[in-house]
Amino acid sequence: MFGAADGLPRRSLVVPAAAALTSAVLPLSALAQPRRAGTPRPAPPPSSPATTPLGPLDTQARQALIIDFDTDAVLLDKNADERMPPSSMSKLMTMYMVFDMLKQGRLKLDQELPVSERAWRMGGSKMFVQVGTTVPVAALMRGVIVQSGNDACVVFAEAISGSEQQFAEAMNDKARELGLTSSNFRNSTGWPDPEHRTTCRDLARLAKRIILDFPEYYPVYNERSFRWNDISQDNRNPALSRVAGADGLKTGHTEEAGYGLTASAKRGERRLILVFNGLNSMRARAEESERLLEWGFREFENVVLFRAADVIEEVPVHLGDRRSVPLVGGRDVVVTLPKQWRRSLQARLRYDAPVAAPVLKGTELGRLEVSGQGVPPMSLPLMAGADVERLGLISRIPAVIGRWVSGG
Repeated sequence: MFGAADGLPRRSLVVPAAAALTSAVLPLSALAQPRRAGTPRPAPPPSSPATTPLGPLDTQARQALIIDFDTDAVLLDKNADERMPPSSMSKLMTMYMVFDMLKQGRLKLDQELPVSERAWRMGGSKMFVQVGTTVPVAALMRGVIVQSGNDACVVFAEAISGSEQQFAEAMNDKARELGLTSSNFRNSTGWPDPEHRTTCRDLARLAKRIILDFPEYYPVYNERSFRWNDISQDNRNPALSRVAGADGLKTGHTEEAGYGLTASAKRGERRLILVFNGLNSMRARAEESERLLEWGFREFENVVLFRAADVIEEVPVHLGDRRSVPLVGGRDVVVTLPKQWRRSLQARLRYDAPVAAPVLKGTELGRLEVSGQGVPPMSLPLMAGADVERLGLISRIPAVIGRWVSGG
């Protein structure tokens, strides 16, 4: 049942919760910028709670977001679209650019990149590369990901684009291509700049793309330490040691931004992405990462509504070589639901009927709308499960007369 403007007949089918849940449930299982003299400390984080399908949830983060990786369901949202300084979480965008260059063959893991004086002089967290030397791409990757090296970021930026300014422009072009609609990058490191901004939602989308697009490089985010120039540094991501299944991504910190984290964890077949910013200490960041990820895994689960080949409904076809066409999901349809609200689920099937022949298999014919108390609203496409040819002229005549007689 789509918009009323088309004037076509409507059909609406409400599927009871018990029927909708007959399928099996899936198994569950920084930038270290010194504070300059006279720089005001950030105001304490707002105490307003985050919004969740289960009701308000307190978090001291200024901005926060939790999404389910497979379904994109939003489990927690606090100012997720508020533009904020991302500090070293910006390096996720820098590494997306590097991974993309590797995938295209424009960089090689064993390729040596030169260290300029500008890269060597970069402040904040460092990999400790030496001016006038060259460093392999594979080592620089770990310098950025594990050690949060600003110097390593500048080496990449200058090697790829000639200058960090030009690299930032390329970052913005790629961000637009990825759908990061609220992001603007001014440098490769997250160094403070009043125009360098992004959102929790954009960072979550970027984290998902890194995991999906570069599975061969993502495991580097799970490396716990890296040694370069006789200096060993530990990975700053606290979730790696505190949360079961945590395997990446990136911390961030500046005076303006506070302490932030973009993290992901996987248990069984289920993965969550957490982004937050604005915590007032490393300890608070570590504790909040554990608390929020544990909450997301504990309170929600993924449920298979139906399998790819399941026929959801038979939709009548007008003037076709068959009287109806099967309506299918075309893929396994999985939704994320709060555990205690599963039995309140309502699924509403909406489609126009009859469908005029011809019908091409895979054509979207309707949608399944899922809602209920505590259930994040979702709208899922349903497609034709078979081709239906249009009847020839001679065959159509009896069908048309039949509709006249029946008043259909």
